[in-house]
Amino acid sequence: MRKRAVFGLGNPGEAYRATRHNVGFWVVGALASALKAPPFAPSRYALATHVTHAGIQWHLFLPTTYMNRSGDAVAYWREQLKLELTELLVVVDEIQLPVGAMRLTPKGSSGGHNGLQHIIERLGTTEFARLRIGIGKDFPKGKQVEYVLSPFSPEQETQVRALLPEAVACVLAWGREGIASAMNRYNRSAIPKAEVGKNPLSPSAPPSEAAE
Repeated sequence: MRKRAVFGLGNPGEAYRATRHNVGFWVVGALASALKAPPFAPSRYALATHVTHAGIQWHLFLPTTYMNRSGDAVAYWREQLKLELTELLVVVDEIQLPVGAMRLTPKGSSGGHNGLQHIIERLGTTEFARLRIGIGKDFPKGKQVEYVLSPFSPEQETQVRALLPEAVACVLAWGREGIASAMNRYNRSAIPKAEVGKNPLSPSAPPSEAAE
């Protein structure tokens, strides 16, 4: 049976749950809901859930290592599950993309993202897929940390929640059809305004790490 592992990057704990840096958690939480996966449960380096859907074993993770040590979770579970690099996907926030945009790529540098950088260091390669979710960069010089660790504005949160079903569909297409097909179908610069507010797959709130 085919297997796929999806790691949504973020920081554990209630204080970080609604922040821009945790949008990877949001996407993987929405994916778990769409797949009707069991509740996330504490596992080594992550909250995890596992479900079989359409002939694929899906392994979903919310790392509890804090963002800058995300590679510990990815490297550990890659070894435990005997994953090929093509079988894993990292979902991460991206300040270089506007809010409401997303971009799936098969490889690449960290782009200055500490979570991605640690994964690259632990895996020893940049050759793994990542789905970047735009959070924008509307912050003064030197205030990037404060920006990513703060909540979205109400308007931005609406845009991000409207994007979640598309992000889930993109991940499912990556798992079923391969990355080239998913990139062609789902890479987008922004969510159309007509779709804002339509979000049947997203949870009512970002996934909680209370079970950690």
